[in-house]
Amino acid sequence: MNTPLWSLPDPETQPEFYSDVAMKRFFAWVLDTVMIALITILVVPFTAFTGLFFFPFLMLIVGFAYRVVTLAGGSATLGMRVFAIEFRQANGERFTLMMAFLHTFGLSVSFALTLLQVVSIVLMLTTARGQGLTDHLLGTVAINKARGA
Repeated sequence: MNTPLWSLPDPETQPEFYSDVAMKRFFAWVLDTVMIALITILVVPFTAFTGLFFFPFLMLIVGFAYRVVTLAGGSATLGMRVFAIEFRQANGERFTLMMAFLHTFGLSVSFALTLLQVVSIVLMLTTARGQGLTDHLLGTVAINKARGA
């Protein structure tokens, strides 16, 4: 029997892990969106500038890859690292490549369907762990990074 060495912090006994996480997620998302736009602009010349004709789609593809790679590499996007938050799986472990892909896919679906995004935001603002819709479905959570970690 495998017992996890680490589990998700309890919001009742360890509220510091969840303090201001929703706000930090928003600011991290803004920073990540700027990063994705800049990376996409850098990619356009490599498409012989045809990327300008489908720039939003190109940004979607670059953004998907950016999120999967950064989440798989450290359980946080670069924006999340700046704001000292990270994702954890239900067992408390960092994201695997598959979890990073699934979380990014869920985020993309919720961005595509406005109602799902609204539900996700409401959940982040009202639940004890501040989980969005994708987080609830996957059992993931965003937390403040432990000091010294």
